[in-house]
Parts: sequence; structure tokens; C-alpha cells
Amino acid sequence: MSVNHFLKVAEELGISVKQVEATVNLLNDGGTVPFIARYRKEMTGALDEVQVLAVRDRLKALEELNERLEAILKSLTEREILTPELEEKLRGAETMAKLEDIYLPYRPKKRTKAMIAKENGLEPLALTIFKQDPTDDPLSLAAQAIADGAKADSEQSALAGARDIIAEMISENERAREKLRDLFMVKSAVKAVVKAGKEEQAQKYADYFDFSEKISAIPSHRYLAIRRAEAEGLLSLSVRPETDEAMDILRKIFLKNDSPAGQEVEKAVQDAYKRLLSLSLETEARLMAKKRADLEAIGVFAKNLKELLMAPPLGGQAILAVDPGFRTGCKLAALSNDGTLLEYATVQPHASAGEKALAQKKIAELVKKHDLKAAAVGNGTAGRETHAFIRKIPELPEKMPVVLINESGASIYSASELAREEFPDLDLTIRGAVSIGRRLMDPLAELVKIDPKSIGVGQYQHDVDQNLLKNSLDDVVESCVNSVGVEANTASEKLLSYVSGLGPSLAKNIVKFRREKGPFKNRQEFMLVPRLGPKAFEQCAGFLRLAAGDNPLDRSAVHPESYHVVERMAQNIDVPVDALIGRADLRSKINPHDYVTENIGLPTINDILGELEKPGRDPRADFKPPSFVEGLDSLADATVGMQLPGIVTNVTAFGAFVDVGLHTDGLVHLSEMSATRFVKNALDVTAVGQAVTVWVKSVDIPRNRLSLTMKGPVTKEEKEALKAESVAGAPSGAQGRKKTPEDRAAGSRRKQEENRYNPFAKLKDLY
Repeated sequence: MSVNHFLKVAEELGISVKQVEATVNLLNDGGTVPFIARYRKEMTGALDEVQVLAVRDRLKALEELNERLEAILKSLTEREILTPELEEKLRGAETMAKLEDIYLPYRPKKRTKAMIAKENGLEPLALTIFKQDPTDDPLSLAAQAIADGAKADSEQSALAGARDIIAEMISENERAREKLRDLFMVKSAVKAVVKAGKEEQAQKYADYFDFSEKISAIPSHRYLAIRRAEAEGLLSLSVRPETDEAMDILRKIFLKNDSPAGQEVEKAVQDAYKRLLSLSLETEARLMAKKRADLEAIGVFAKNLKELLMAPPLGGQAILAVDPGFRTGCKLAALSNDGTLLEYATVQPHASAGEKALAQKKIAELVKKHDLKAAAVGNGTAGRETHAFIRKIPELPEKMPVVLINESGASIYSASELAREEFPDLDLTIRGAVSIGRRLMDPLAELVKIDPKSIGVGQYQHDVDQNLLKNSLDDVVESCVNSVGVEANTASEKLLSYVSGLGPSLAKNIVKFRREKGPFKNRQEFMLVPRLGPKAFEQCAGFLRLAAGDNPLDRSAVHPESYHVVERMAQNIDVPVDALIGRADLRSKINPHDYVTENIGLPTINDILGELEKPGRDPRADFKPPSFVEGLDSLADATVGMQLPGIVTNVTAFGAFVDVGLHTDGLVHLSEMSATRFVKNALDVTAVGQAVTVWVKSVDIPRNRLSLTMKGPVTKEEKEALKAESVAGAPSGAQGRKKTPEDRAAGSRRKQEENRYNPFAKLKDLY
């Protein structure tokens, strides 16, 4: 990695070159992002995880640029066309687009019209015409070229060949491509039209049948939706600026006058744009818009995933887990406080009166027999009804929480190899019930067993770059797992695999070791695990906790490499190490500066003192069971203006979905999120798992849609305006009524605000 790369990254991220260099050295030495951010603050200047990730990812992009540069230089050298001037120019390219523009004239290509014209001896004619001498007569020049040996059937044929050569010269011109690229990236219109005869088949894309929006303003979900429809053969998509604007740019660069020769160049300019440049740059613009949409959608997905993984855990309490169902009944699983399956059964609470009585009796028996403290009910089919049924069982403890749990991905886990290994003799639905119960105990520990894409908090996750998505979500899971810490004696193999420095192989070895040798007694015993060497120990030790370890520091995030610091603190005030834990009066006697050394700085000392205050503290919030309005059983029960408590289940680019206790989550559109300020991004005001208060804005029973607002109570006037949209059978939204001038004015204002706050307004900066 060159010094120039370090300088560039430092400038882009607003940090020092020294910080970049230190971070790169740690990464190259096998350091993980969580470890570097937590335990190497002195070396990096206290960069956090986000900054370390940014350094890693930006340098990776620069490495790809460097690899491409070396490949180009090798190709040019092998073909003996590399000059010192060209090499200097290539090495000076700071972006992939610029590098490719410089290389374009020298790139091996298929036989083109220009090549054929050159083979026919028409290049001198083309170069002469391109000079646009006002005194030149193109036809006379063409006749002379033929007389001199150029191959052409006529003067007009010779001129056509010359124009082909000029068109290719124009299309490969760096300045022209750069100027047009800026135009394409900033001013292109994303246009979609429905394909003839596909109207009925494409109804779900009806909003895009005749659609146009600037590339700099289109939200990711719209662009990804249009691309999906195009891939399905339902819509046609184009991404281009106005042709006249593009032609004006080319004319300013290449046309010198309106002479006969200039007119030939004008024809070549038009051909170059229509046949070569527009197609090439549209491809670039489409790919850029796709990349931007991917990054935006993946960013939303990652944020949602983090909120879901970091949801408050109920903790170590025995639980009744329920996988609900109508026809096949509800699967019950009694789980101990560590998630062990104690007993399971199937009941039919939604059948006959007799079956209901038996179900009630069985549930009460399980709760009493195993002293279960809470119930977790999956929110799938029959979830609401089962939740209501259990809450009304009189034999259950009065304050026993009965919680609806998002069961997205539970069926995938149930059929996975991991679930089969854990419960080889159990039915899929019983495995699903166990997973639902464990999600209430510890969402993070259970959800890591499922492919993040299957958890149900993404947007167009199947349409984005899958490698980019996987890497981003893996980073989120790794960050969450290590920020919480993992109990080494009870954690699953899957959870352990996300611990810094471990991975699947070492996680498997840890589980096998503790199964054969018994629980770990102290952190030093991790070194006895096969293949877990000093480097892996350094990376993982601080994140693996031992609640019952020999050393009281083993249950904290204090790294073993710093135990001697705590021991010296205790020795200096003449108390045992465990006396420092939880004793603020003793810690107040410690001056952090007294323990700063060449290798251990103040940030680490302060982290240690923070850990001594609450060893192994869980950064997640305390668990509070959600509550919903009683008697709201179906969409028909919801009325405009009704105030409802809810839980955010998903956040997208256009709004947030909220669970208010119905089978259908309601949508709070961006425009309905705040009455006091413009909201550009729903993630600014909402998060998955957040408890919110909403009001019903409209109900659309035929389309099973519930529109909500967070602005406050719906006014009487708004109720009247929305009344037609809220009755059964009435269309809703823009399809239900024509837009008024006020609607259009409001839309225009919103669009202006979107452009004002749009971080991608200058898309050329991405290049």
C-alpha cells in the first residue's frame, strides 16, 4: 500500500495518516475490527469501529484500483506500447473511471468500423478533416485519398469511413468522456414504461408504467423495483440525460467552425454519441445508480439488523415457547433458564370447546410443573389468537408476561443442519417453538443461527449485490456479538464463531473441548483448545466471558493482557482485586494517570475502570414487554383517528412498518413521521424494536393496507377527507382520487426538499 493511498484515505475520513497506517498494520497483522477498536486505542488514536471499517473498506477499493493499474501496465508492456508519459498518466489516475478512460484507446477490442476504415487507408483523410480547415473541400480530399490508394467505392464511402474513425476518436477522448459522465451521473432521467401487452401482468409495478425521475433524486427502493421489473420483462428502463445537452458538450469540445469539413465532424459527433458514447455511459450510469441503491438499501438493512440483534433480552428465565397454528395446532416447548428443552406438547386452542379446555389445562400444567416465568408466542399464523388465548388462562400467574415474538426465519432455522444437529429427533415445528422461546431469552444468541437475509428486516435484499450485502451484515453481526460479549461455557457454536479471532473451526473446537473437559475455569484455559494459538487468544480473550471463572476479571471485558494493571491498582490501595469491582469508593482512590505507560494509554485505563464499575455489562436495554390495544382483532376494527401503541418491525427508505397488534403491519410514510421537521431518512427517527405511538390515517381492507401517522391525532377535516379511503371496497391513495393543485404543489415542495438534502446530488463525487 503506497503512502499516497494513506494520504488519500486520511483526507477522505478526516483522520491522520498515522492513524491510517497504524490501522492498516493492525489489520494486516490479523487484527479484527472489534479488537482493534476496543483494545488498540492507543495505536489508532481511539478510532471507533465505524472508522476502522471505513479505513479497511476504502483501502480495499484503492487496492482494487492498484490491481487494475498493474494489469493495464502489464498488458501495455507485453504489447510494447507503454511509454513513460502514458505510464505517468495512468499512475496519476485517482479513480477507476479515469483509469479506464486513459486506457480506452489502447485496450484490445473487437474489429470496429474505425479499424476497418484504417485498414482501408482512410486514417489520413480522417485526420485532415478533423482539423476542420475552412478552405478544405471534403469531397476533393476523399477523391485524392482514393487516388493515393485508399480503398473506397466512392468519395461518399471514403467520407463515411473517415467519419467512423473520427467518431471513435471522439468516443475515446478523455475530456469528452469526463464531461459527459458528469452529465449522465447528475442529470440523467431514470425513465420506465410498461411493455406493450404486459399491463395486466405488471400490475404490482403500476406506479412505474410511465415513470420519470432524476438519477440524483430517485430513492433506492424505486430504482431497485424498476430494475426488478425490467429483469422480469415487464418494464423498459432507460437512464439518459437530454440529448441536446449532451450534444452541446461535444460540439463545444470538437467543433471549430461550420465549414464543409466542420459539417463532416458534426456528423461524426452525432454518430459518436448515438452509437458509442450514449450506450457506454448509460451502462456506467445504470451501474452507478445500482451501486448507490445497493449501498442505501444495505445500509438500511444493516441498521435494522443491528437494532434487532441488540433488542433487550428477557434474560435467564424459564419460558413457555409457542409455535402457533390453526389446523395443526400449537406446538409448546418448556425451556429452562439456559434454553434447554424440558418438555414439549401439541394443543388445539382454536378448535372445539373441549380442545380449548384441554389446551388451557396443558399450558397451565407446563407453567406450574417447570415454574415458567414468561411465554413467547410466534407472530405468524394464529399468533394473535394464541397470544390472546394464553393471556386469558386464569391459572397462570397474574403478572406473567406473554410476548409476541417476530418469528421470521424460524422455519429456516428449524430445517437447517444446525437445528438437526441440536435436536435430531424433534419435529420441525418443535424446533421452531424452541427458537421462538430462545429469541425472547436472548435475541442475539438465537438470531445469529439464521442467515441475516432471512430475518425479515431488509428491503429488496435479493436485488442488491449479494457479496456486498453478506460482508456488511457479517460486520454487523460480528460487531453486535463482540459488543455484548459471549459466555464461553454456554454459548452455541454459531455464536462463538462470530467472536473476534475465532471463526467456525475454532468455535467447534471450543464446544468440543468444554464437552470433553468440562467448563472453562479461567481464560488461560482457552490456550488449551486445539489450534487456538497466541494470536487467536489475543483477539478473542477479551470478548469471551466466564461468569464463574477463577479470576473475577474473567467475567469482564478487561483483556488478560491488562490484568497486571488491575492487580497493581489493587496492590497500591492494599485491597484484593475483587474489592475494586463495584466499589466506587475504592476506585475513587485510583489516579488513572499513574498507570499510563508506553504501551498502555489513558483510553485503556479509563476502559478498565469503567469495566470495574460494572463487569461484563450488557449494552442492551432492559426488557419491557410490548402491549397492544385490546379488542383490535382485524383490520375492520381499526378506525381513522384511533390512537394505538405499536412496535417498529421494519424500517425502509420510504417509511417504517409498525406492529399495532393486527395481522397486518401498518406503514408510517416518511411524510407522516414528524409534524415539526422534514424527515429525509426514516432511520433518523425510528428503529426496529422501538415502541411508538401512532394514529390510524386510513384503512384499505380490500388491499389489506393500514396507513398510520406519527404526527398526532388525525383532525376532523382529515377524517372527512380520508373517509372514502377508509371504507371497505374504496380505493386508496393516488389511485383513489385525482391529484389536486394543492397535492401537486405539496409534492413539488417535497421534491425540492429531497434534492436539497440528497447526499447524492453530486454523483460525480462517487468517481
